[in-house]
This record gives sequence, structure tokens and C-alpha cells, in this order.
Amino acid sequence: MQGDSAGAAVHHPPGPVGRDHFGEDDRAIPPASWPRRCAGTFLGCLTALLGCLYFLVVGTALGPFLLWPLTRFSALGILMTGARRLTSLERTRRAVFFDDRFPEHYTAPGQKVLHYLAVRSYTGLMCGVVIALLGFGIVLAGLLVRGTARGSLRWDELLMQVLLGGVLLFLDVQGLRSLAALDARIARECFGPSEQEVLRRRIDELATSRAAVVRAVDAERRRIERDLHDGIQQRLVALGMLLGRARRGRDPGQADTLLRQAHQESQDLLAELREVTWRVYPSALGTLGLKEALGGVSERCGLPVRTEFDVIGELPQPVETAAYFVVSESVTNAAKHSRATAVSVRVMRRGGVLAVQVRDDGEGGADPMGSGLSGLSSRVAALDGLFRVDSPVGGPTTITAELPCA
Repeated sequence: MQGDSAGAAVHHPPGPVGRDHFGEDDRAIPPASWPRRCAGTFLGCLTALLGCLYFLVVGTALGPFLLWPLTRFSALGILMTGARRLTSLERTRRAVFFDDRFPEHYTAPGQKVLHYLAVRSYTGLMCGVVIALLGFGIVLAGLLVRGTARGSLRWDELLMQVLLGGVLLFLDVQGLRSLAALDARIARECFGPSEQEVLRRRIDELATSRAAVVRAVDAERRRIERDLHDGIQQRLVALGMLLGRARRGRDPGQADTLLRQAHQESQDLLAELREVTWRVYPSALGTLGLKEALGGVSERCGLPVRTEFDVIGELPQPVETAAYFVVSESVTNAAKHSRATAVSVRVMRRGGVLAVQVRDDGEGGADPMGSGLSGLSSRVAALDGLFRVDSPVGGPTTITAELPCA
């Protein structure tokens, strides 16, 4: 698909990850087991102690240099080097023991790193204190059981100790849960974009998507005008000329020949007009549904098209329209530009995502920034979908779109 369609263009929506809709499903990562979480929590107490000691020792040593403007930059660089190493250790701990996944290429600014390390050191030490109190409570519980077995405790003393121990155990466990939740939250804020950054990126994506949709609509209008002017209008002029010559002709045989030509021209004109209307919006899509509309694409294509359609339930109309145009434009490009001999189309719905894949055996080298594919990319991005073009030189070309159905 060279003309409008070498490389890959991707729009990443806030859609599902970890699943390939056309291959085998990736295994969902199960939550970490309780033993691993407990080991990670204990290790976090030790790393928090390291962070606290780092601030006390290195921060104290670098304090005068941080206060002096001439050496502040160098001292801050030394402080940040160690802080980032300790932060990297915390990131590894979260990934190994809690199965947390963070953006690989995101680098937190220095202020955020120092803030995270300071808060993490405090919460880690607090967690260590709570764990120590829990261990102390377990020892007291053992002594209580021992005293009860020996009969040295009265029933009212035993009841009071049990009630007090239960309340303290509840508070201790709730404290551990709160500290663990805080640890996870500050890790997400440090090792990934904050909520403000995500919102800002989302606003930028929506603004870019809106501008792309406007450009795609303008390009579609120009294409329709060009099809009408260069195709249908020229055929109408030719049809009028044939009818005029037939009307003015005096030879019945020549007039009959001209009328046959005019009749053929009208048939070609009707077929081209039907093709233009299908490219604007196929009537079958609104009346018969996406499956029948895709069948029409296969019938009009000059190449053999094998279609697999696995969709259960109704689809939102914008999703159906986007899926149709992805298939239609991709198949048309394959027939016109790729020198392909066959095209395969797969449309599947998995959960809340409609996955569309168009693959041809052509020579590849499709340009994702061409007018046709860039328009499809904008159309898919407007629905928070994902659009990808994989077209190495020599082929094959695979166009994939994932459209959220929610």
C-alpha cells in the first residue's frame, strides 16, 4: 500500500494493554502473593533506613555547599546522584515484590525524586515501628496464653487483655494497610506521570486529535469535490456530447452507434456515482450493518479479499463507521498501489475493543503520513483508538486499528 499508506504510525489511547487481539492473549499478571508482599514490606523498612541515613550523612555534609550559591549546583548534583540510585532501588523493590509496572522512559524531575525519597524514608520508618509494635503484641499475646494456661489470670483480667489486644491489633493492621497504600501511591507519582501531567497530556492529545479530525474532514471534502469534478462531471459532459451528436446526425446507423455509446457511458457514470457515494457513506452500513458493508468492499475490490468477522452484539455507530473506512481505505490502497495478489481482513470484538486488521502480500513501503492513512489515523484517534501501520519494504503490509466500544 504505497500510495497512501514504510514504517509505523501509532496513536496510543488510554485503552487496554497487555493483549494482542490477533494473536494469543497475553497472560494477565497476577497480583503478588502475600509472602512476597510481606518480604517487600520488610525490605522497604531497610531501604527507608538507608534513605534516612543518606539524608542525615550526605545532606549534612553537603549542607554548607548547598547554601553557598557558587557551589550549590555541584552539591545538588552530588546529592541527586545518590538520591536517584536509592530511588532506582525502590523502583526495583516495587517491581520485584509488588509486580508494579511503571513507564520505562519516564524520568522524574529532581524535586520529585527528593520529595519521594524523603516521604518514603519517613513512611518506611513508620512502617518499621508498626511492625515492631505488632511483633511486641505477638509476644504479649504469647505471655497472655501462657498465664491463662497456668491459671494465674482472673477471667475479668483475661477479658480486658483480650479486648485491649484486639483493638490494638486492629489499629496496627489498619496502620500497615494505610502505610502500604501510601507507599504505592507515592511510587506511582514518582515513577510515572502525576495526575496533573496525565491530564495535561490528555488535553494535548484531544487538541491534536481535534485538529487532525478537522484536517481529515477538509481533505475528504476536497477528495469528494475532485471525484465529482474530474470523474462524474467529465462523464456527464461526454454523455451530453454523445446525445447531441446522435440528435444532430442524419445517418441512422451512426445515430444508433452514438446512442449505444451514450447508453454505455450512462452505465459507467452510474457505476462511478455509486462508487463515490459508497466512499462518502455506504447505505448498507446503516441498513444492513458492518458485516454486509464489508462484504460490499470485498465485492468491489479487484483483488481476492478473505474476510473474517467475529463480532457478537451491536456496535456503536461511530465505531462501525470508523471500522468500515479503515477496511475500505486499506483494501483500496492495496488494490491500487501495493501490487498485492490477495488481501485478508479480520474484524474481532474482544471485550470492550473492536480490533480490525487488514493485511496484504504486496511490496510494502506504505507511508503512514500519506493523506489516506493519516486520515484513518485521525479518525481512529478521535475515538481514543489505536492505529498502527507495519509496512517494511518488500512487504507485507499490516494495518491494525483497535477501537474502544464503550
